[in-house]
Amino acid sequence: MQSIDSKILSRIYGSGKGAVFTSGRFLDIGSRDAVDKALSRLVQKGTIRRLARGLYDYPEHHPVMGILAPSPDAIAWALAGKQGIRLQPSGAYAANRLGLSTQVPARIVYLTDGPSRTVRVGNQEIRLQRTTPRNMGPAGRISGLVIQALRHLGQKHVGDAVIQTLQRKLSDQDKKRLIKDIAYAPAWVGKHLWEIARGKA
Repeated sequence: MQSIDSKILSRIYGSGKGAVFTSGRFLDIGSRDAVDKALSRLVQKGTIRRLARGLYDYPEHHPVMGILAPSPDAIAWALAGKQGIRLQPSGAYAANRLGLSTQVPARIVYLTDGPSRTVRVGNQEIRLQRTTPRNMGPAGRISGLVIQALRHLGQKHVGDAVIQTLQRKLSDQDKKRLIKDIAYAPAWVGKHLWEIARGKA
């Protein structure tokens, strides 16, 4: 009969290097107390890493850079937990993902239709912020990312350079998606979505 440690470890290995998870992911294997103790033992052995209270990862090792930090997306999905919850990168992080900003912000915000949560991992804060159904309409699609990035930049700061960058970056399929989801955008953002999609800048 497998021990609780080996059952948890088998599931972690199945997720692959770089996986991030909470203790709640293993509650079908044992009680919370038993799971927490098993995870603590795996941390002590160096198999997994504790990122924050109740949050762990199976760290990825790079031959030159050493142990890599987990991706913000992996942390956010681990925090979201339940299946069916949607996430949408927002603010400065959305702009960074689209190449409109070179800086990865210290505070990364994801809009969600699940509960709000915040965790600090190293020098970075990951926040899940509950928002309206309208804001979550294009979640998980390129249009959602573009809408949030433009909203972050602000109406006065979305000029030709921003539009041209997005025109180069997005595929024809992406541009068609912008038009389909234009109803989810504020009017001024919608105008720019047309410009991006129609090649006008």
